[in-house]
Amino acid sequence: MTEIHSFEIAGRKVGPGAPCLLIGEVAQAHDGSLGMAHAFIDAIAAAGAEAVKFQTHIAHAESSAQEPFRVRFSQQDETRFDYWERMEFTEEQWAGLVQHARDKRLLFLSSPFSEEAADLLHRVGVPAWKIASGEVNNPLLFEQIAGTGLPILLSTGMSSLEEIDQVVAWIKQRGLPLAVFQCTSKYPSPPEALGLNMLSIFRERYSVPVGLSDHSGAIYAGLAAVTLGASLLEVHVTLSREMFGPDVPVSVTSAELRQLADGVRFIERALANPLDKDASAQEMQSMRQTFNKALVAKRDLKAGHRLSRADLTTRKPASAGIPAQRLEEILNKPVSRHLAAGEFITEADLDS
Repeated sequence: MTEIHSFEIAGRKVGPGAPCLLIGEVAQAHDGSLGMAHAFIDAIAAAGAEAVKFQTHIAHAESSAQEPFRVRFSQQDETRFDYWERMEFTEEQWAGLVQHARDKRLLFLSSPFSEEAADLLHRVGVPAWKIASGEVNNPLLFEQIAGTGLPILLSTGMSSLEEIDQVVAWIKQRGLPLAVFQCTSKYPSPPEALGLNMLSIFRERYSVPVGLSDHSGAIYAGLAAVTLGASLLEVHVTLSREMFGPDVPVSVTSAELRQLADGVRFIERALANPLDKDASAQEMQSMRQTFNKALVAKRDLKAGHRLSRADLTTRKPASAGIPAQRLEEILNKPVSRHLAAGEFITEADLDS
């Protein structure tokens, strides 16, 4: 069995033996509103997640006027560059979000989309790096973050196995803690595109904790991932399905996040307590006597009559007579007395 290399994020263990780290992703759901960003922190904490994740965009450092919209969703932004610019917060504002998350006992994460963004996030104190799928082939960004020594949480939505192999090897050569996320860059992701099979493939291939970055817009994929051994789970969150923004269709509501958190912990408790069926059956002896059945005369039987299957039926409780599972033992035995239809058959009613 592959040994998985666990690590810690700000003292919180990630990997085998630790609960799944549930991350509520805000991304750009705040739509450039600082107040809304803070509201998301409150909602995600209240829903039972352990981490909140944003995206840190500095338009001039990551984009250009030539960048196209993936989907033209905005009525107020002429270009994608304009949109990224509208999503920016100042360093002081980011620091305030970090402090708010800490006050709510949430790990604060944010994906950097430029070297400048990584510098800013390091200054405000992120405890780990969440690398977005589109940055896997950006060696300048990896060189920027490698010197911090912080864990790397790597999404793989747009990458081939060869590309993932290369970046994982690069990270491991530098001794950096690593988790690899299965991610499907379809918005929303249909069930047949989730790639849950990649969780075991990544775990065996890289010997690191694995996670799911889910874009399905429902809680089912996350529950399945935890059952399959995911150590981390990231889901987009919206406060309402009527909110504006490109990520709403791929998000769960804060109420659904609460359901997901409860479901994850339920599944973890179940998986951590394997059942011994023999011991369980022994514990159920009194209940078995109530719910199981005993053998009963199906019709009037004269003393001396030898029992056949046609003479017998069953009734509850099992404690009232010979248990039904002993049927074969009593066939062809003579009864010692007259038995009326519906009477329980006991040991005393049988001649040896």
